Amino acid sequence: MKWILRILGVIVAVLVIAFFVFRTPDTDAAEMRAKYAGAPSQFVEIGNGVTVHLRDEGPTNEDPDAPTILLLHGSNADLSTWEPWADALSETHRIVRFDQVGHGLTGPDPAGDYSRANYADDIREVADALGLDSFIIGGNSMGGKHTLAFAVAYPDRVDAMIIVDGSGGTVPKPADDEEKNSGNIGFTIARIPGINLIAEQITPRALIAQSLEQSVSVKDIVTDEMVDRYWEMLRYPGNRAATMARFSTDYEPMTKAEIAALDMPTLILWGEEDRLIPVSAARWLDQALPNSDLVVYPAIGHLPQEEAPEATIADVRGWLAGLNTQSEE
Repeated sequence: MKWILRILGVIVAVLVIAFFVFRTPDTDAAEMRAKYAGAPSQFVEIGNGVTVHLRDEGPTNEDPDAPTILLLHGSNADLSTWEPWADALSETHRIVRFDQVGHGLTGPDPAGDYSRANYADDIREVADALGLDSFIIGGNSMGGKHTLAFAVAYPDRVDAMIIVDGSGGTVPKPADDEEKNSGNIGFTIARIPGINLIAEQITPRALIAQSLEQSVSVKDIVTDEMVDRYWEMLRYPGNRAATMARFSTDYEPMTKAEIAALDMPTLILWGEEDRLIPVSAARWLDQALPNSDLVVYPAIGHLPQEEAPEATIADVRGWLAGLNTQSEE
């Protein structure tokens, strides 16, 4: 009996040592703000004790009536994912982007509410704080879901939508080749009970790099700087626990009837090689929406706004020009 207890003691000791050796602590909030919140970043208080990290750029001084585009990042990303679009589109439009709760420098929701409805309410509160009555709203991945959710909840405030490889609808069952090639190690770990709790304390940088490389087809965009940003933002105090809380909640898709009721102009952009949300979901969404245009990019994965910035910006600009023509008629 004694030798069994000794073996168990050794195992426990090894596990404890391993935990402290491999543990990756939270980043320092002040250091992260100093590193990632340079101009034009600002921090805006909205409801329920949330202070949002956002950037508000564009020709507001020269043209205070410039149309606004509000952009939402995907899961475990942050507002930086829209940098190429913000640089280009802010020449003619007011571009607002912010870190949603549980992400980036905004950090966790104080109430731990990561429901679809709460994310939609946060968008409304950010818009109210910035004096935005109605605007174009767009999102990538999870941000696409929140774009649709906001439009369903507040249709009068949405002039148009841009969905980039977005979730939110009833995703069709992937084809056999899509099923075989799908998967992302980071998202898989976040969904495994028990393992995800360990991931709150042990989050290797290599895991983040692998997850990013699995999400995209243009591997060159996964730079050391990008991996560091994702790794450090995920370890911003409270964000890892928020990630596990989000992944432990049931998926809340909008119904086809809810989506079909959204008659505002919608541009759908999708990477043909997206392994997280297959292109069949884009075609389903295009069929469900009554006023949509779909563009599919060959050899592009889950992040077209970063993998193919020139092509996506050109398509957005062309679509925006069409909106302007329609409004003048």
